[in-house]
Amino acid sequence: MLFELERVSLRRGGKPVLTDLSVRLPDGLNAIVGPSGSGKSTLLRLLDRLSDPDSGTVRYRGTDARELDPLRLRREVALVPQLPALLDGTVAGNLRFAAEIGGREPDVAHLLEVGGLDASFATRDVARLSVGEQQRVMIARALASEPRVLLLDEPTSALDERARDSIEATILDLHHRIGASIVVVTHDIAQASRLADWVAKIERGRLVGQGTIAEVLA
Repeated sequence: MLFELERVSLRRGGKPVLTDLSVRLPDGLNAIVGPSGSGKSTLLRLLDRLSDPDSGTVRYRGTDARELDPLRLRREVALVPQLPALLDGTVAGNLRFAAEIGGREPDVAHLLEVGGLDASFATRDVARLSVGEQQRVMIARALASEPRVLLLDEPTSALDERARDSIEATILDLHHRIGASIVVVTHDIAQASRLADWVAKIERGRLVGQGTIAEVLA
């Protein structure tokens, strides 16, 4: 099992965000679905220890995440946030920065290709990119550390339909080309059905169903 959350609870500002949540996410293509404010993004942050629960256990491949070094974990489990957050400068500069943190020398052209961009983007100023292009650079930057798992928080929420379809195609291509497991957070059950084999649905911080998309919808 890729991730297991067992009776996880977390409060923020005195208010419950996740309550007694038990979720299983296998290797492969996963989606966490639910309405805005249901705790989806908070759950995602637990998976690479950007947060720890108040109670309960988060396991990564059978090991309690609190026993793992956070930096080493984040090199293996990379999170792409909902809104692009790139460094000032060129696309190549962003990719090199991410790779150097992991002690790697990046193949910029390859990273761009896998992220769905051509090599000409390397010298472009990130401030001049569209939101969709910035999102692709964020994915390429996450791949610079050669992760085994990619966590994507609402990766298409700010995009039009054409750009959304393009990003979704990139996500599926990533899984098939490099074998990375994917966990996508989305409020859109239709998107979950396009991207995931396994779905966990949460509402108000509680699990309301998990399984195949057909099982969850039923």
